[in-house]
Formats: sequence, structure tokens, C-alpha cells
Amino acid sequence: MMGDSDVTTAVLPYRDATLPVEDRVEDLLARMSLDDKIGQMTQAERLESDEADVTAYRLGSVLSGGGSVPEPNVPEAWADMYDALQRAALRTPLGIPILYGVDAVHGHANVVGATVFPHNIGLGATRDPDLVREIGAAVAREVAGTGITWNFAPCLGVVRNPRWGRTYESFGELSELPVAMASYITGLQGGPRVGPPPSVMATAKHFLGDGGTDDGDDQGDTRLPEAELRALHLPPFLAALRFGVGSVMISLSAWNGVKVHGHRYLITDVLKDELGFTGIVVSDWNGLDEIFGREEFTGEEVRAAINAGIDLVMVPERWRRFIDVLRDEVVAGRVPMSRIDDANRRILTKKFEQGLFEHPLTDRSHLPAIGCADHRALARRAVAASQVVLKDEHGLLPLAPGPRRIFVAGRAADDIGMQCGGWTISWQGSPGPITPGTTILEGIRAAAGPDATVVHDAGGAGIDPSFDVAIAVVGEEPYAEDEGDLPGAMGLDTADLETLARLRDAGVPLIVVLVSGRPLDIAAELPGWDALVAAWLPGTEGHGVADVLFGAVPATGRLPVTWMRSAEQLPIVDGDGQDPLFPYGHGLSLRASGEVTG
Repeated sequence: MMGDSDVTTAVLPYRDATLPVEDRVEDLLARMSLDDKIGQMTQAERLESDEADVTAYRLGSVLSGGGSVPEPNVPEAWADMYDALQRAALRTPLGIPILYGVDAVHGHANVVGATVFPHNIGLGATRDPDLVREIGAAVAREVAGTGITWNFAPCLGVVRNPRWGRTYESFGELSELPVAMASYITGLQGGPRVGPPPSVMATAKHFLGDGGTDDGDDQGDTRLPEAELRALHLPPFLAALRFGVGSVMISLSAWNGVKVHGHRYLITDVLKDELGFTGIVVSDWNGLDEIFGREEFTGEEVRAAINAGIDLVMVPERWRRFIDVLRDEVVAGRVPMSRIDDANRRILTKKFEQGLFEHPLTDRSHLPAIGCADHRALARRAVAASQVVLKDEHGLLPLAPGPRRIFVAGRAADDIGMQCGGWTISWQGSPGPITPGTTILEGIRAAAGPDATVVHDAGGAGIDPSFDVAIAVVGEEPYAEDEGDLPGAMGLDTADLETLARLRDAGVPLIVVLVSGRPLDIAAELPGWDALVAAWLPGTEGHGVADVLFGAVPATGRLPVTWMRSAEQLPIVDGDGQDPLFPYGHGLSLRASGEVTG
């Protein structure tokens, strides 16, 4: 018979790590109040909540939106911030830890000093799932170094129109590429399912059809019969489920006029019941507002989202209102307790699988991984593999190191911010020296060797016929999501065109390196260029671009999207019968010797 002291010191079943996860979940669920359960389903933005809120409202999750960073923005401050919020969660009556989420979509790129890898469109050009798996594992180590356990990546959307502002977040225009590159999930999670750090929970997003909207309109409408939706946009998510992805994020777009955030058929009938997904279904940023297009969500939107099958709701600013409204809906019987319990089982299961109840705070042994030499070397390798040589008319490539005069121009030549693109330090990204790394110009200087003369002027001033070759690094300024939608012209801007004209007028052989998140309308200018390399958005390791330009690494990249002759052709995709400037899969194979092999 147990005495009183034995009762008070006994380990509660949900805290017994030797028990099966399912048993621990059921024990904890039985101890939770409705407020506990609703709190677990609520995700607040860190700038709109604090430690006291986490404790008082039993919040289940906190996130950093793009650019939502601690001060100073250094890895140690991130770990301190995470630990403070986690300790606040542990002060709740049941001590349920939080899940902290971040958009580490091409590295832990909110953090100054982290390794920034090529965006997904460049990784799609590599055609190398093993490389992408390695990148996922490296990103996990850097994210884990700051304590964070949940990454809102990878985007598995199949891009069908480069007007879409998220084109660079897609691996390509045919489902075969995101299917293959879903290997990122096993790298991030470290195995068939999420586990303790450095495993980080992956998110397959955005379910379903976000890359197929009319006119490439972000958050727009994908108008397809169900058979076509399944054939084109579902396969990457099937691959993600095979890889054991821990969470799926719902798209802000619509399918045939119905916003997916309220689409019970797609979320519950297809994803959960037909496909057997047992992880967390999470909404996108303020996704409740998208269901019926109203400025302020009401009980109708909350009811629609939860009953459709969303488990954890990202309500960055208005999370208190969400808690009150969902409570009213449950009490009134319009959201059944069975749905609330299902959501909590999914959330709690991942928290137990990640070992958060045993080890809730940051394992700071992973801090040295952030921006480490090994990860930067991996990123450099990925950059080189992503380069697509589209044109090399006079056999200029690769350039030989040695005593030659090289002129480098273009706004993107010496600009880390431009070569990283959006989702870097801030949501939209920005030009300039925003984080440590190697610019493309710096890579060129190193690759050219000590006997070469490399002269740089962003606008091309000073170019003359004495130079052996000119390299123009031009392209897009950073953007993200709907801010990056291009409903109109898709060409280079005036500054780039003026720079290119200045270089051409000098009569020097011209190599154009295009830094962009998508194909641009360049057919009219292309005849004046001797060579063209699509560098995509390579990230912090610009030396990888120079590795291909100078033949240290052979050119092997292949187009992950069809390159239009003009914007008027859009949408243009492989197999649609149109005549592209460069077809899907195009890319010249240059050996290090410079020989064209295919």
C-alpha cells in the first residue's frame, strides 16, 4: 500500500519517458481542460505575445515571422529567447512545452551569420536529391542551435507560371522535381519521423495547388478538375508523407473558388482519411481571414477551419480573439470536442516524439554549427551544382585563370542581399551586406587567380576594349510571396539594361550571370550576349558561381522550369506545344576543360 509521500512523488504517466507515446498522450489529454486544449491549438507571433502570455493562455506554439528577430540578431540571443518562452510554458499547470516555428526556407536565414543555401528553384536545377538531403540535415543543425524545433519548409508547390512571387520557393514546374527533392524532409527530420534535436520537424507546404493559380496570383484560385489537381499537385505531398513529414501547412489559395483553409474535403477526407496523415495540420499566416474574404474572422471562419481539419492555427496578432471565439464555438456545440481532441493528440504526439518533455531547452552544443565552415562548403557545392549554362556561343566558358583582364559589372555582382533574395534576415529580403558571406565578385576575384586583373564597377563605367572579357551580374532585387507577383512586364530593369548596353558597346566578349528567382523576359537582349548563366538565388556562398565560370566545377545544372520567349507566352510549361526560348531540362554540360558535352 502506498503512503502519501509515495503518491506525491510518483511520476505521472505522461511524464514517464519509458511509456509509449500514445499512452502518454492519452494520459495528458485526460488531464487537460478546454482552455488547455484551445491553448495548444493556438500559435502566436513572438512580437505579439510574451512570456506571461505563454503561461497565462497555455499557448501551444509561438513563431517568428520573416524578420521577427531578437536583439541583437545573433544565435545566442535566439537561444536565450527560445529558452525564456519555453520556461514560461513549463510554468503552466501541466507544464506542456511549446513548439517554436520559423521559416528557415533556405537555411536559418533570419539569423545573421547563418549559412544561406540556394533557394529551392536552384536546388531543383541540381537534380540531386542526395545533395538536398544533406542540406536539410545542415539546416536542422543550425536551427537546433537556436533551440527551435519546427521549420515551415519545404515548399512543395509545383510552379506553373513564373509570375508567381513564390516561384523560387518551388523546385520546379513538373511534380517530378518536388517529389524527388522532398528528400529535404529526411535530412531535416533525421529519419523516418521527427525526433529529438538536431532533428527539426519539417512542414510540407502549401496544401494544395498553390503553384497553379490563375495568372500566377499568390493566394489566388487554382481552377482544375480534381483529377488534374491530384495528378499534378498531389504527388509531392504523397512523397512527403512517405518521408514521414511531421506537419502540413494549408495554402492560402483556393481550389475552384473555395479557399483551402475551409476545405473539409481536401484536408480531412483526402489528407487525413484517404492518405492517412497523422501529423499536425497547421494554417498559414492569418489563414482564417482568407476563408470568406472578410477583414476580421468570426465564429463562422473559426468553425469552418477547425471542422475542416486544421489542428493548429497561426493567428499571429489576434490570437486572443481566436481563443475566445473557438471556446464559444465549442461550448455552443458547433465545433465538437472530438475535433478538439484529435487536434491535441496530433500536437502532443509531435511534442513527445521530439523529446520536449524531457529536454525542453536549447542544446547549445549545436550553436557552433551555425554558419560553420562545413555548411558553407556544402552551400558552395550546391551553388555550383545549381548553375545552368543556357548559352555559350563562342566557347567562352569556362574561363581559364591566369593573366587576363576581366571587367565585372552589375548591381548583383557585389551584393549578398541580392544574391540571397527574399526570406533572408527579413521577410522580403533587401540588397546590401545584410549577412556574412562571399559575393559573386569576391568569388570571381579568387577564382581568377593572382595573375588576373579584375576591375569592378556596378554600372559598367570604365569598360574599354583592353579587357579580355566582361561579366555582368544582373537580375532581380529581393522579394517574397505576393509582393513578388509580376502581373506585367518581366524583363530586366532600366539600370541593368543600361549597364549591359555599356558593356556591349565596348566590344568585349560578354558573359551574363542572371541572379533571379525565376525566368525573366530576356530574349530581345540575348543575341548581344556571348554567354548566359542562370545563377538563380545562390545564397551566401557566391564562390560557387565562380567555380563554374572558371571551370573548377563542371556545369551540370538543368532548367527546372521552361524559359519563355516573351511574357506574352505565359503560362508556358513542358509539353504544352509552345516554342520556348529554352525548354525544361535545358543546360549545357561543360567539363572543367571547357568542352561542351551536351
